[in-house]
Amino acid sequence: MALWSVVLTKPAPLLLFAYGNPGRGDDALGPLLLEALEAEGWPQIECQTDMQLQVEHVTDLLGREAVLLLAADVSCQAPYVWQSLNAQHDGSYTSHAMTPAALLQAFQQVYGQTPPPAELVRIRGLSFELGDELSPQAASHLVAAIAQVKVWCQQRAYIP
Repeated sequence: MALWSVVLTKPAPLLLFAYGNPGRGDDALGPLLLEALEAEGWPQIECQTDMQLQVEHVTDLLGREAVLLLAADVSCQAPYVWQSLNAQHDGSYTSHAMTPAALLQAFQQVYGQTPPPAELVRIRGLSFELGDELSPQAASHLVAAIAQVKVWCQQRAYIP
């Protein structure tokens, strides 16, 4: 008689992964975008969030058809910048501030396979101080990003 059993489930084909600190004003942009999309309840999409990317997140990429990373950025153009990602070794995997490209590279090293297609949405933020509220400018950038990410989700998950 087995004392335990393992249940393997196939992950949702699309992963939306937001990272940022909700306690630091506009750094909450990624998690807030994710929160808006979770409300849609699309079963083909899994939503995850964390304060920052870490090497352990390679496990979240396994079995995905596509990955979309969402984050705030003080240096990108407003309202947001959308970019495709490629695996790239950049040394950040040893720090607490792993880059998306390094995460994809770590996936390749751990699993010996090409990571799923991944893109990054960097939403322009202006105020990142501890305890700040979301700035009005960032709130308008968030609205624009939500609209475009919804289109991305609908196209990839065949959502009407």
